[in-house]
Amino acid sequence: MGPLRAMIVREAKIRATNVTFLFFDLFYPLLYLLIFGVGINAALSPARGGGYSVFFLAGVLALANFGIASSSSWSFFLDRDNGIFLEMLTYPMRRSEYLLGKLLFNIAIAFVQAALTLAMAAGFLGLRLDGRRLPLLAVLIAVGVTGWFFLYSAIALRIRRNDVFNSVTNISYFVLMFASSVFYPLGPLPPWLRTVALANPLTWEADWLRYATLGTGAPARLGWEAAGFALFAGASFFVAVRSLREQG
Repeated sequence: MGPLRAMIVREAKIRATNVTFLFFDLFYPLLYLLIFGVGINAALSPARGGGYSVFFLAGVLALANFGIASSSSWSFFLDRDNGIFLEMLTYPMRRSEYLLGKLLFNIAIAFVQAALTLAMAAGFLGLRLDGRRLPLLAVLIAVGVTGWFFLYSAIALRIRRNDVFNSVTNISYFVLMFASSVFYPLGPLPPWLRTVALANPLTWEADWLRYATLGTGAPARLGWEAAGFALFAGASFFVAVRSLREQG
């Protein structure tokens, strides 16, 4: 069994033995879709093809990628507590393969979660998506979870205390979530908050996913957002690998 496959199998076993992980990875984002899709949809002006639910669908997918990556990075602390982390670093695999194996499993989980979200959106909210955009949506989901996974892996490897890491992830989750285009368009926001949101990688991801689900978005803005997220993901990968090499 190759290093990447071994890491994927190991991550799957960790998830299979922790119901909480599975719930937050797969089903927790669906609560956002139901609560906001049903509860707020009637209170806002209709967006193209299904009201606020259609607009918010991309936000749910972006939040799911964000959440999957942050919860997966917590496994570094689990490995430290079990005393296996340093042992794994002596195995015949590159440090980058160690991270990439975890990443591939995260991408697989993100695909399953996206399929559940799209099925619920179609079945319960009556949303209809253009099937020709699904390959693009899959690519964007993979890219999105990649950036967040490397970011939170770097943070987890730099922080030694579990409680500090949980505080960082919880605070960053709410700050990035509300200072973004996940829940609302940026146009009506105060100028200072709009500026913050435009510099937020979660906004960039939500805008891509909104293009893949709705076909909306200015090409120029989507272009610089794509370039920004590529730099963000690349820098996160570099820091994560460097942090892993400094372990032990």
